[in-house]
Amino acid sequence: MSDEIAEVEKQLFELTTKLNELRKTNTGEEVRNYQFSTLEGEVSLLELFGENDRLLLIHNMGQGCRYCTLWADGFNGFLPHLESAISVVLVSKDKPEIQRRFANSRNWRFRLASHGGGKYIQEQTVMDGQENMPGAVVYEREGHRIRRKNAAVFGPGDLYCSIWNLFGMAGLNESNWTPQYRYWNRPQKMDDGGADLMD
Repeated sequence: MSDEIAEVEKQLFELTTKLNELRKTNTGEEVRNYQFSTLEGEVSLLELFGENDRLLLIHNMGQGCRYCTLWADGFNGFLPHLESAISVVLVSKDKPEIQRRFANSRNWRFRLASHGGGKYIQEQTVMDGQENMPGAVVYEREGHRIRRKNAAVFGPGDLYCSIWNLFGMAGLNESNWTPQYRYWNRPQKMDDGGADLMD
């Protein structure tokens, strides 16, 4: 059995290498300069690039999705590494104030922008027919032109959330584990004698 596991792991590595080579040569398609809302006001897609010519937009479903929160929690740790090479912005339908409050509660350091469920997400969704599907899109800037280079859908077992591979080694997956916002269980008895414990 372990030989078969090792062979499948090798195949996955080879396929992932091939996938990334194909992505590297993909020229993508030109898109328009969409508008977003932030705490600082309206910004355009071009402005989100900042000083970089590559932009990673993380499509997050908002504070109401535990799975999207799990992905963003993981990306948050990689953020300094990602931002050494590309610009990164997390977008959702939530209003900027809600985005910032929730991001602060998770200690996220992302730049945030709201598409408000409008034209951007309707036209740039990572899955046809789904307007609020989690995923990511990489855009490239060529002067004042923007190209959508590559996109991916997020979901349990994907290449973008390493926890699923670690759980997979333990025989766990989305059928027997669901992410939560917190992992604290109320004790049967409080040592401090208090009865007014808040969840």
